Amino acid sequence: MIQIDRRHFIASLGGAAAVKLMSSEAKAEALEAYMMAQLNTATAGAGQTQPKKFPKAAEVEAQIETRHYRRGVGNLFLTTEPNGKVKKLQPMPAKPTFLDFFNLRMQQTSNHVLQSANRAMKTGMPEEIILACLLHDTVHALIKVDHGYWGAQLYGPYVPEKVAFAIRYHQALRFYEDKEAGYEYPDLYRNLFGEDYVPSPHIQADYKMLKSHKWYMEPRLVTVNDLYAFEPGVVVKIDPFVDIIGRHFKNPKEGLGNDGSPVAHMWRSMAIPDNPL
Repeated sequence: MIQIDRRHFIASLGGAAAVKLMSSEAKAEALEAYMMAQLNTATAGAGQTQPKKFPKAAEVEAQIETRHYRRGVGNLFLTTEPNGKVKKLQPMPAKPTFLDFFNLRMQQTSNHVLQSANRAMKTGMPEEIILACLLHDTVHALIKVDHGYWGAQLYGPYVPEKVAFAIRYHQALRFYEDKEAGYEYPDLYRNLFGEDYVPSPHIQADYKMLKSHKWYMEPRLVTVNDLYAFEPGVVVKIDPFVDIIGRHFKNPKEGLGNDGSPVAHMWRSMAIPDNPL
């Protein structure tokens, strides 16, 4: 039986203050991931020459029918707690801005993306990269599968082209190492997808395109800050990024979801996820 070092576990999530902001299902998923990591460490430590053990892609696929939910659905639309219930959400303002959505609908990824953006800011990266880091996983509120593409579509009408590009293609680059840039393929993905996982054809095609693209480093820097985002004991507030959002995010005067844009329905879906139709 794996022994849980409670202090170490809490520190790995960003400290007690960060844990308080997490939903119970997020805590459960974090604990599961922590236990898997501890198991891999213990296995490797038992025999110094033994490699870490990860599931095969077929084993991951076999787990599908053991769950009461699909992993690709957005955070607003499910609870991963056995026998759990979703919670009533606060209503959105009449003319919601990005910050309203961030605070009222994107809480489950907010600490992660804030730490990602904070790392980008502390290492002196351009404001467009900082904003891309802040936005890159927030679409998880709506949907997780292919989230880079969904995220780029969600934010495309409101942010600079380079920001949307970085959000879109971090989806592909996360599956490919670039040690020179500071990105190593994470063990988390070996656990999530299987150690023999082969990316989908569209991911492979995008990676091939990106290798020679002039903006390759934009999405690559998102993956770098994504992988190394978590600093134990650090809880980052949105305040340092408000000016950057103001300079680069064009909130429509009618409010997100009310502006008639091609993606307005996506914002409305997050605003009123309990509507049956």
